[in-house]
Amino acid sequence: MKRAIITGGASGLGAACALRLRADGVEVITFDVSTEADYVVDVTDQQSIDDAVATVGPVDILVNSAGIVGPNKPFWEVQPEEWQRTFDVNVHGIFRVTKAIVPGMVERGWGRIVSMASMAGKDGNPNLSAYSASKAAVIGLTKSLGKELAKTGVLANVIAPAVIETPFNATTSPEVLAHITSLIPMGRVGRAEEVAALVSWLSSEECSFSTGAVYDISGGRATY
Repeated sequence: MKRAIITGGASGLGAACALRLRADGVEVITFDVSTEADYVVDVTDQQSIDDAVATVGPVDILVNSAGIVGPNKPFWEVQPEEWQRTFDVNVHGIFRVTKAIVPGMVERGWGRIVSMASMAGKDGNPNLSAYSASKAAVIGLTKSLGKELAKTGVLANVIAPAVIETPFNATTSPEVLAHITSLIPMGRVGRAEEVAALVSWLSSEECSFSTGAVYDISGGRATY
């Protein structure tokens, strides 16, 4: 049985991915700041990560789903601490967790890493500069990591969803949410289970010739 760690696994996209992977027969372990997770882990705290990873043991699949929206305001009003916090969770969190897990995957010769970015990381969403920039960083990180791991049996890919109906968007202002939903040609937001189905394939043996790739799930919003 394959074993997966899902960060941000207690709610939203992470919880949907946990549900789907368990249905696929994967042993799923959730990391989250919520006490409803299997392990209470703060992705901004290296010791918290290292302790949990050491306890869990060998991992075959890593889904990096922990993230925050960050400040909803014009770029010039964003405070340095807000910018730093957004990057610390959305980018540095992925760096910390992935760095803790990749060596074991490489040693065993098999692994799947799926990270959550966003259409914001490709298009840039107004009044979400920190979030957009952080998700662009996740895309760049994954493209580089995929190339580095290409001959190891470990694949790293990234998903760029448009707006998905999750509690995550409760912290996005209604005006911003309305704008980014209006950009979707299908005229609706996505469902968490639709993203989880893509994660299921990217985490599987069937996905064998894709790494360092960006998978849009955007209802037609994506233009490149």
